Amino acid sequence: MDAKDLETRFQEAVSIADNMSQASLPQDAQLRLYAYYKQATFGTVDPSSISATYHLRDAFKTNAWMQISHLTADEAKVLYIEAIESLTKK
Repeated sequence: MDAKDLETRFQEAVSIADNMSQASLPQDAQLRLYAYYKQATFGTVDPSSISATYHLRDAFKTNAWMQISHLTADEAKVLYIEAIESLTKK
């Protein structure tokens, strides 16, 4: 798959996710999507940029992102697309 096709599919998946209700998604799926999205769009999380006054929810989100920090942006996009496809087939 070429880069333009991947980016188009990724943006389509993001659009689908934007229309999903958070209440309809299990929390583990929400964290996975968050981590893939952040890795795909921002790259690896910088631990030094994490605020010391963040909430528990933010800690879970940051942890999910850090767990996939070994992925490239393109790998994260592919996994994000696959996750959205899996969630919409249910």
